Amino acid sequence: MANHCDGDFNPTGSFLKIPAIKFTKLFINGEFVDSISGKTFDTFDPRTGEVIAKLSLGDAEDVDLAVKAARHAFDHDPWPRMSGSERGMIMMKFADLIQENAEEIAALDAVNGGKLFTLCKVIDIAAASRTLRYYAGAADKIHGTVLKLSKGLQGYTLKEPIGVVGSIIPWNFPTAMFFMKTGPALATGCTIILKPAEQTPLSALYYAQLAKMTGVPDGVLNVVNGYGCTTGDAISSHMDIDKVTFTGSTKVGRKIMMAAAASNLKPVSLELGGKSPLLIFDDADIDQAADVAFSGMFFNKGEICVASSRVFVQEGIYEKLEKKLVEKAKATVVGDPFDPKVHQGPQTNKMQFEKILSYIEKGKTEGATLLVGGNRVGQKGYYIEPTIFADVKDNMTIAKEEIFGPVLCLMKFKTLEEAIKRANITTYGLAAGIITKNLNVANSVSRSIRVGIIWINCYTVFDVGCPFGGYKMSGFGRDFGLEALDQYLQIKSVVTPVLNSPWY
Repeated sequence: MANHCDGDFNPTGSFLKIPAIKFTKLFINGEFVDSISGKTFDTFDPRTGEVIAKLSLGDAEDVDLAVKAARHAFDHDPWPRMSGSERGMIMMKFADLIQENAEEIAALDAVNGGKLFTLCKVIDIAAASRTLRYYAGAADKIHGTVLKLSKGLQGYTLKEPIGVVGSIIPWNFPTAMFFMKTGPALATGCTIILKPAEQTPLSALYYAQLAKMTGVPDGVLNVVNGYGCTTGDAISSHMDIDKVTFTGSTKVGRKIMMAAAASNLKPVSLELGGKSPLLIFDDADIDQAADVAFSGMFFNKGEICVASSRVFVQEGIYEKLEKKLVEKAKATVVGDPFDPKVHQGPQTNKMQFEKILSYIEKGKTEGATLLVGGNRVGQKGYYIEPTIFADVKDNMTIAKEEIFGPVLCLMKFKTLEEAIKRANITTYGLAAGIITKNLNVANSVSRSIRVGIIWINCYTVFDVGCPFGGYKMSGFGRDFGLEALDQYLQIKSVVTPVLNSPWY
């Protein structure tokens, strides 16, 4: 592998001065507070595996305190009673503050989550501002419809905020996920208790402070750090939370649904795992196909739910494409995410690092051919080489289970029908990609694969205006787009008699 860090590499070099960690407590009712128990937990730097800071550890009692604040803010305070334009103006100011502090926030996500600093600043942070501005613009356009009913009646619908929302977000995109959930919830007038992933809580706390500076009223946005098995369970099962939204694993999503059903039957929206296929046909441009396939899998070190982890290549171009992908993997620079020359940083945490390496071993033992990579990089931190397997069978573990790391499964196919059938042999249904110059092929495949989003001649192209979510065990409900607003709204119908109207 070219230019990889080795045992002598110093992952805490002086590429950028890491900002001091300012916020480590829980954010409840507009204030940073210690957890009721006084307990703390460590958050780590994946470049070294060393502790960055100790944070307050929330549990059920702290969630209850946050819910009381959010409930009071929803039932009695101005936020849901403001005009949409008033909420929108505050959200616009919030977006401005994010941009003003982009460098510091990007550094937090890089040092806490191993994200490439430069890309995080220009992609994740910029997208957060765009998301807020999009939903700020939608806040004053939420309205119902007038209904013409049967003789002697008229009606209309009201779209009202659902209430107190519990949001549980993952560690791979701390910033994007924060605003994917809070943007539409704030726009509709809801109040929020957000649990960031215990692995990457730093930027969420920073955003809580920015929200207060912006003028978001106390109690509207609360951030409670903690573990999924305690804090997450408390949110999912709380009797006074009106809605839960979660992005993460299918296993945890199932637990959240059960807790929601067993408590107050609160509605749930879930964006879960994926094992996404990318279908590359013989007529594809080889260079373009290699670029799309490689970035689709290895962007964000493979820690992305839509990763094109199953790449199906038609046999006529298979050998050429395999060679191109191996060359790209060998040219990838793995190292400190603050180094502008680096293409891939460390995996976010030790558990995920070890899990990825165990999947690589499974691939070897089950008979897949390791073309490139497969090893850890260096002796410190959680770095793994970009890894590509060939001769992968559909029933192999690495072809069926979500690895969530830099491991690509390369497979060959003959016909369009075969490709569609194999693409659909999965319990997941989050995303897919097609690379072809043939419009008929693109249309046929996009209508035939059961996933929530399909990219044609591109991949991992997200836009806040485009709804995103899954089929099957990849969940339900949609983030992004105006459709996301519906997750945080109730529809109320109002019916009244019309007496003596000449029109009936």
